Amino acid sequence: MPAYAYPGDAGLDLRSSVDIELAPFQRALIPTGIAMAIPEGYAGFVLPRSGSAIKHGLSLVNAPGLIDSSYRGEIKAIAINLDPENVLRIQRGDRVAQLVIMATPLVTLSAQEELEASERGAGGFGSSGSA
Repeated sequence: MPAYAYPGDAGLDLRSSVDIELAPFQRALIPTGIAMAIPEGYAGFVLPRSGSAIKHGLSLVNAPGLIDSSYRGEIKAIAINLDPENVLRIQRGDRVAQLVIMATPLVTLSAQEELEASERGAGGFGSSGSA
């Protein structure tokens, strides 16, 4: 079962249900052996684990992976080995990702000719200054 490592954690650890090796820059779909029914109004977000990223180069190709409340299949992580030199060996039971479940309210979209002004305006990448 997915579990929180510490009280107050936001992410539930997801574990591999298989042994697998990833060559440098290789991608693979890693099964977790679990499926769940996420309540309507919520979604699951599959995210990389920071410890696995810094120690082993393990990341997720589509981070975050989205699990809709209507999905009932097995949760899998699309992993990638970002280490340029070393094969990454993942064993059954190793933590490969984390799952954060968040409220996702339904919104109603409407077309507008103009948007109301804000302090930020259209400022995007880097618009808030350096560092």
